[in-house]
Amino acid sequence: MDKGHALPQDIRDLRHCLRMKSKYAILLVFVVALVIIEKENNIISRVSDKLKQAPQSLMEVNSTDPGLVLSENGSLLSLSELDSAFSQLKSRLQNVTLQLGGTREPAVAQGPRRHVLLMATTRTGSSFVGEFFNQQGNIFYLFEPLWHIERTVSFEPGGANAVGSALVYRDVLKQLFLCDLYILENFITPLPEDHLTPNMFRRGSSRSLCEDSVCTPFVKKVFEKYHCKNRRCGPLNMTLAAEACLHKNHMALKTVRIRQLEFLRPLVEDPRLDMRIIQLVRDPRAVLASRIVAFSGKYETWKKWQKEQLLNEDEVQRLRGNCESIRLSAELGLSQPAWLRGRYMLIRYEDIARSPLKNAKEMYKFAGISLTQQVEEWIQKNTQAPQDSNGIYSTQKNSSEQFEKWRFSIPFKLAQVVQNACGPAMSLFGYKLASDQETLTNRSISLLEERRAFWIT
Repeated sequence: MDKGHALPQDIRDLRHCLRMKSKYAILLVFVVALVIIEKENNIISRVSDKLKQAPQSLMEVNSTDPGLVLSENGSLLSLSELDSAFSQLKSRLQNVTLQLGGTREPAVAQGPRRHVLLMATTRTGSSFVGEFFNQQGNIFYLFEPLWHIERTVSFEPGGANAVGSALVYRDVLKQLFLCDLYILENFITPLPEDHLTPNMFRRGSSRSLCEDSVCTPFVKKVFEKYHCKNRRCGPLNMTLAAEACLHKNHMALKTVRIRQLEFLRPLVEDPRLDMRIIQLVRDPRAVLASRIVAFSGKYETWKKWQKEQLLNEDEVQRLRGNCESIRLSAELGLSQPAWLRGRYMLIRYEDIARSPLKNAKEMYKFAGISLTQQVEEWIQKNTQAPQDSNGIYSTQKNSSEQFEKWRFSIPFKLAQVVQNACGPAMSLFGYKLASDQETLTNRSISLLEERRAFWIT
């Protein structure tokens, strides 16, 4: 009988023990959740403090609402704020999940997401080469987004200011590669309202910003200077553009505003990015000849020199500095540092112009992306363009005939100035020096060393 009475008591004790453990477990889970939320807000607060060193507008992009930052003793002021903080944390986690491709499947699964940077300088054919990536449907392509930063943040050339501009460019680039297009809103003038802007630079040069998913209804009274070319869209909706970016397989961006390759190391080493950097170079004599035509006001000194033979030494020093920065970046890439190995490609515009499809395939192979028929057809169509379609900013080129046209547009003495200023860079990239006017204008004499069209490290 004693045993019969003892058994129910044991069961009651066991049930009581289990109930107590369950309560402690629930309490523990709640405490852990609070700790995670507090840690997240502390991290956000620290990041916000660091961003105070940058322009104020940058600080506002990825920081927490000030009302949600933890107080000194590490506790939130009210349950409503706790709820708000939790909602924000949930939203941030959802955004990260989207960036990692965990919520929605991309349109076509084609291996890892690549991030391609086409790095060049003005008048090197970068708009034309950028079209190789712009024309591929599964790549989200941006054309010169750093233009807005250059217009808004003023940096004097040289010294610490040059470093400062490079760091700002780099940090904006990183956010863009992560599809955070909102970062640009801080630099677009006038400021976008409700994430809408009609002032995105050269929007029409990025097919991704004019696709169905991004194209909002046309607004008659809103003037958009850089409107979409093949359809009528309303002001650019940054939210829709960011979503479109996240759902493409790959991301590509072209810029002429990054000169120092070493500043890109944090991007290459960021585990969220799979960077491929393509550095495009062109004969500096051809670049100067093209700039004199395209930027006649800015290059008035050089135009005047052709007539009077009097050149400001500052202009020559500026030219030499540009050539040196390009050369030093190329030498760094070709030296194969561990952090850049397999992620850097150097290619000459002249080689692309002579064999565009062949070199497009090489660039895609380097990037780890499959070239589509759509891109091949665009290259075939747009590299055999008639003579009258070759405008200053045109991406339609009879490329095999165009790349040496500069030889007949500048006098030998001007070419000689460039050769003296940019000799080391020309030697590295395989551009031969012209000894006189006859050599310069004689097309049967090649000024291009025959070597491998590209270098991959």
